[in-house]
Amino acid sequence: MKRVDLIGVQMDLGAGTRGVNMGPAAIRYAGVVSGIEKLGMKCVDKGDLIPKNEGATCDTMRCYEQVNDINKKLYEEVLASHEEGAFPVVLGGDHSIAAGSISATAKHFKKIGVIWVDAHGDWNNDVSSPSGNMHGMPFSAVCGAGPDIMVDFGQEPVYADTKNCVQIAGRDIDEMERVRMKEHGVTVFSIADIDRMGMPAVIEEAIKIASDGTEGIHVSFDIDSITPESAPGTGTIVHSGLTLREAFYLVETLYTSGKVLALDMVEVNPMLDVRNKTGELAMELILSALGKVVY
Repeated sequence: MKRVDLIGVQMDLGAGTRGVNMGPAAIRYAGVVSGIEKLGMKCVDKGDLIPKNEGATCDTMRCYEQVNDINKKLYEEVLASHEEGAFPVVLGGDHSIAAGSISATAKHFKKIGVIWVDAHGDWNNDVSSPSGNMHGMPFSAVCGAGPDIMVDFGQEPVYADTKNCVQIAGRDIDEMERVRMKEHGVTVFSIADIDRMGMPAVIEEAIKIASDGTEGIHVSFDIDSITPESAPGTGTIVHSGLTLREAFYLVETLYTSGKVLALDMVEVNPMLDVRNKTGELAMELILSALGKVVY
């Protein structure tokens, strides 16, 4: 029986809008544990990691001490799951937590691909970021392009090779992010690319790129990648995102590939939601990524 480890992270200090710390509770309330068990898997709910109340901050990396503290703890939890042969599902929390989860997957498997599903690039560092919000930096950090402190916990970090890194659904990427992503060779499939190519072609190519010469793929899914009419409960809304069918086709295809090693589901903000609509959507996407089918 496949074991799924559910790890919640009550982190919203990496974001500009508070409230995503309640995201794990919203996804659990929607029934993710029972849903996983109905798929015939053992679900071990490891509870939530909670950040420190106080810590250092600065203009270029706001709340960096709390963000890094929680990422170190998450790194240890996800690494332990991998070492025990489980499949980690990380419930955010803001997207800064991916620095901890992906670092653990990379450390365990040594060579991984990353598929980053997000309206934003999250490829800023402490110099390029216009806001200093650390949820806009983790993709850059796990690729070794900084900030180093987000991924270096004294464990000699293993970085993801950008030739195996793919960003999907980008539609609000900062100017300097765009420059940095191109310089480092990250493959980007924007919403315009999805409109032109179709999701089947996009996700097929993304899996090919992320799995080429790797042990598998860490998928980091930001709920703001989906159009806000379908996912209103998130803090950094951008219009004209993925349709529900595109989002489900993406995760269903990732499952059938057999290449996925771990999953993050982040940026669900119940304070901005409507009757837990976005929490329920996040839950259903997780189940589809684990093999739930409609027939």
